[in-house]
Amino acid sequence: MIQVTNSIALDEAELQESFIRASGPGGQNVNKVETAVQLRFDVRNSPSLPDYVKEKLERLAGSRMTNDGVLIITAQRFRSQERNREDAVERLVELVRQATERPKPRRPTRPTLASKKRRLESKGRRAEIKKGRSGKPAFE
Repeated sequence: MIQVTNSIALDEAELQESFIRASGPGGQNVNKVETAVQLRFDVRNSPSLPDYVKEKLERLAGSRMTNDGVLIITAQRFRSQERNREDAVERLVELVRQATERPKPRRPTRPTLASKKRRLESKGRRAEIKKGRSGKPAFE
């Protein structure tokens, strides 16, 4: 089990890993060894996640989510397959952790008396400026 939060843990059986050839650093090794990891996690059919986390995870994932609700994370930052595997799992855990955070509800506030007075005073000053523009010019 991969612990995400106190209440949410992902079963390792839900993760599917496949290995592909990575681009980037690695010298001749990059042409021979499949070091990049493609991690697949079926979000929609996962029994480990509550519904609100699934919905938010789909929004957060963006283009990494397929039409079938499978999240695909590709890790090829490192030259070894094992470190890329760890990196992919860490990124998945971080994404799920972000999806569990609920936004703090907004409490509407009222403007203070002082801010109302400042607003009315500035409106009055602006009105005086505009009033001064009308009428005849001062020189003749």
